[in-house]
Amino acid sequence: MIMNSFLFLQGIGRRGESKLWNKGIRNWDDFLRAKSIAGISSARKAYYDRKIIEARKNLFSLNSSYFYDKLPASEQWRLYEFFKEDAVFLDIETTGLSDNAQVTVVGLFDGIDTKTMIRNINFDEGILKNEILKYKLVVTFNGASFDIPFLSKRYQNLVPRIPHFDLRFACSRIGLKGGLKTIERKLGIERQNNIVRELRGGDAIELWKTFKVTGDSYYLKLLIEYNEEDIINLKLIANRIYEILKKNLMPDCVENDSYLNNSLSARNMIND
Repeated sequence: MIMNSFLFLQGIGRRGESKLWNKGIRNWDDFLRAKSIAGISSARKAYYDRKIIEARKNLFSLNSSYFYDKLPASEQWRLYEFFKEDAVFLDIETTGLSDNAQVTVVGLFDGIDTKTMIRNINFDEGILKNEILKYKLVVTFNGASFDIPFLSKRYQNLVPRIPHFDLRFACSRIGLKGGLKTIERKLGIERQNNIVRELRGGDAIELWKTFKVTGDSYYLKLLIEYNEEDIINLKLIANRIYEILKKNLMPDCVENDSYLNNSLSARNMIND
């Protein structure tokens, strides 16, 4: 979807982008091949050509940070298909919501393996920073409002300037309202552990408090499993929501499109 996007071009918004699509300018190559485009002056066309070439160079150099300030936050989901193999699904647990609240658990999922960092056990700011730096895209649920600001406030320069796919707002955009567990149920995603299935955000705070008071590792293990199911399910949700957003935005942008497939193949060769 990113190579069908023109929002990063100065002066082109959602309406202008739709007009380009309706004129048959479906992707970057279409734009570059066109000798002229109605409504765009020759000077402006030449400028846009340079910017598209620049964007393509950065995309295939896997420099996702290039798009951090170029795409509106609400449209950074468009990078998901290209960078999903280099995405991190992130969720944190905390001691509460007050100004002096602290991180208790940080969960990271790369699509295959999970990593958990626990306060006073294996949490290390430097290691976490280096871990996040490996990725090209961060995926959260409500992370733009909570997880990312929380981490950034307490640990300076911890979170790199990479694009962010926040599933809370993406889900709301297609009519899926509510918290993560509510969205999971609506999408038919079930949690394996019956106890974890009934837990909510506030319960995670209580689990940590109980662990600290009792020293009973049962409560910590339950908190870790709760967090792990969160981050694993983020990928399931992201895969589904991305496809819906893409169809809603550009109904005939299908997976067997040769332009898309050739581009993704080239991206995979770079990654290998």
